[in-house]
Amino acid sequence: MRPDDPFDDAVTARAVIAADGTLARWSEGARLLLGHRPDEVVGRPAAELLADSAGPLPLPADRWSGTLVLRHRDGGTVSVWVLAHHRQPSGDGPGEWLAVTPLEATDYDLPDDPLVRKAVFQSPCATMVFDQELRLRGVNDAMARLLGLPADHLRGLRPTDIGGRPQHSELERQLRHVLRSGRPHDMQTHMKARAESYAHAWLARLAPLTDRSGRVRGVCVTAHDFTEQFRARERLQLVNEASMRIGTTLDVTRTAQELADVCVPSLADFVSVELLDPEEGAGEASGRLSPPVSLRRVAQQSMTAGAPESVAQVGEVVVYPENSPQADSLAAGHSIVASVQAGDLDPWLAVDETRARRIEEYGVHSMLSVPLQARGTTLGVAAFVRFSHPEAFTHDDVLLAEEVTARAAVCIDNARRYSRERETTLTLQRSLLPRTLPRTAALEAATRYLPAARSGVGGDWFDVIPLSGMRVAMVVGDVVGHGIQASATMGRLRTAVRTLADIDLAPDELLTHLDDLVLHLSEEAGGDSGPGEVGATCLYAVYDPVSRRCTLSRAGHPPPVVIPPGGPAQHLELPSGPPLGLGGLPFESAEFELSDDSVLAFYTDGLVTSRGRDVDQGEALLREALSGAAGPLDETCDRVLNSVLAPGGATDDVALLLARLRGLPSSQVTTWDIPADPALVAPIRKQVLDQLAAWSLTDASFTAELVVSELVTNAIRYGAPPIRLRLIHDAATLICEVSDTSHTAPHLRRAKTWDEGGRGLLLVAQLTQRWGTRHTAEGKTIWAELALADME
Repeated sequence: MRPDDPFDDAVTARAVIAADGTLARWSEGARLLLGHRPDEVVGRPAAELLADSAGPLPLPADRWSGTLVLRHRDGGTVSVWVLAHHRQPSGDGPGEWLAVTPLEATDYDLPDDPLVRKAVFQSPCATMVFDQELRLRGVNDAMARLLGLPADHLRGLRPTDIGGRPQHSELERQLRHVLRSGRPHDMQTHMKARAESYAHAWLARLAPLTDRSGRVRGVCVTAHDFTEQFRARERLQLVNEASMRIGTTLDVTRTAQELADVCVPSLADFVSVELLDPEEGAGEASGRLSPPVSLRRVAQQSMTAGAPESVAQVGEVVVYPENSPQADSLAAGHSIVASVQAGDLDPWLAVDETRARRIEEYGVHSMLSVPLQARGTTLGVAAFVRFSHPEAFTHDDVLLAEEVTARAAVCIDNARRYSRERETTLTLQRSLLPRTLPRTAALEAATRYLPAARSGVGGDWFDVIPLSGMRVAMVVGDVVGHGIQASATMGRLRTAVRTLADIDLAPDELLTHLDDLVLHLSEEAGGDSGPGEVGATCLYAVYDPVSRRCTLSRAGHPPPVVIPPGGPAQHLELPSGPPLGLGGLPFESAEFELSDDSVLAFYTDGLVTSRGRDVDQGEALLREALSGAAGPLDETCDRVLNSVLAPGGATDDVALLLARLRGLPSSQVTTWDIPADPALVAPIRKQVLDQLAAWSLTDASFTAELVVSELVTNAIRYGAPPIRLRLIHDAATLICEVSDTSHTAPHLRRAKTWDEGGRGLLLVAQLTQRWGTRHTAEGKTIWAELALADME
């Protein structure tokens, strides 16, 4: 029954009472029961209907039922059972209404009624019968206990008269459907029994009742309590949801937040996750913790806008003293349930007035604290709080919370282990990469390295290596795989490249030696698995600022991009060599003449590859971002990363090296052809001194004269013509080079006491910053560098 139903019902006495206590509406059934016409009682105080007018008429805050003695129009009294409801008035309309059933037997007490006779009222299942008008014709004791009303007082009521809840409106709709169709129907509903604090789950079976002619005369409703099955299904669903939603990433904070999100509101009204703070060296504990315990809140979720359990916010450190659920559960090593009503929290709240005030404000009545434990270590604690849920945490709730928390703890531990390994690998990677780039006259360089957003640190590297004769080597490489192993392999390859570059190998020869090294590393790492266990790609380039020519060779690596001054960016066409580690295949070099201020861009494939696009699209974006790279190289690096990388970050680690080339002016280079005559060494020394004076480098004249004399004399004595002397200088260095066509290389040795020779190269090594031999296709070049700053 609804309060706004039309009052033409001649059976059930119904009335609506206004907010001021006067009768606002009066049904025909009420007139038949008490004898009062509507015009005699509407507008008058409802309390006048009481036989004892001194007593108040019960106007419920929500719902009230009981017996009253009402006054009949003829002066007599009528004992009735009253079902009273309150509804929020809209505007100035009435607020309360009453449904009245006489206690005496009426026409609805029909023990011989075939509808009642067909119902099995002795069944332990809750059963009730409705007629064609959807009036209740009978209930058994089990249904009466479920509804919390006397069985004799329910007859004649409609589904909505029983409680006015939404599920009863749905029941009425389904009853009408069964009456029309004549087919049974099952429906699920949730009702809270009057004596229970939690709602039961019921399966209601609606079966049509027919007479002998097959006509549907009513509906029998049988309710089966499947609360335990329903709750078991809910628990299983929560565990399944937790397994899918918790641990989607290897991020500690996000994993903890996923735990809180899953459990609200299914298990608790507020959940907080707090971990031992790794910043204080207590990221985990192998045993139980003694209070007080300092924890950092990393996640929380609430049904309300605030956090009712405490005043702490995410990111803050909270100190839990003794007698707090969090500290006690960590000390005990198991879950603890605390009840506010039982006073379990009184010692804790007595020392924290703010927390006590928040708990009272939100009506918190129960707390559950579960330690986060994984692989024998304690990571922190998860606190579950209830204030909207009417029932306290049960034993099943504790088991469910422990199951979900255990899954989350493993995920958090995995995330922490991954974070530590990633940080270790990243530290190793950064230590193996050059911290600063050398400053040379040949080029200006800028670099960037980005680890992958998901797969972690890999084996990408870059380097800039000064060579003899003002030349500079540039290298970019990429080791297959990720993690510490890839970083360690990268470090070994970078060291090998620097060693091979120091002996001035040509780019293709250097890659051949590097390929052999990768094969050896693969054999060490793979054992019986054969070659290919370790793989890498590499691009090696040597730029000569004197000739302005750049020689490059690559091993399975993307070709570089060149940006001429004022011109568009374009890829250099290089022979595509095989990746390192395959063995047996040759590498080729290509040489290009590049103008001053040209920019070379070296990169690894992580920059241009992603899941959402192909390599060609990435390379097109790279060329577009590099076009017009006339500004500072650092700004160009940032623009390239922002333009080319996908919004979600790189799927592989990225290394980027930009180099702006600077040619050496011809005025800073002088070359002489030397006749193979020892008598002409003195005039050569004189020409060198004159050139140094022209360059204003007289401070270096003495040392340079000795070095030139020794190198030229050795070339005349032990080399093969033609012989050539070249002097190169910039602001910081003077280089002396003597070339001949012999392939025999001099070796530094210690001369004995009575030896007349053998001290020349030792003298050169002592007087210069460094020296060495560079082999060429025509022969060799012996060079020596003098630091001009040391000559001042």
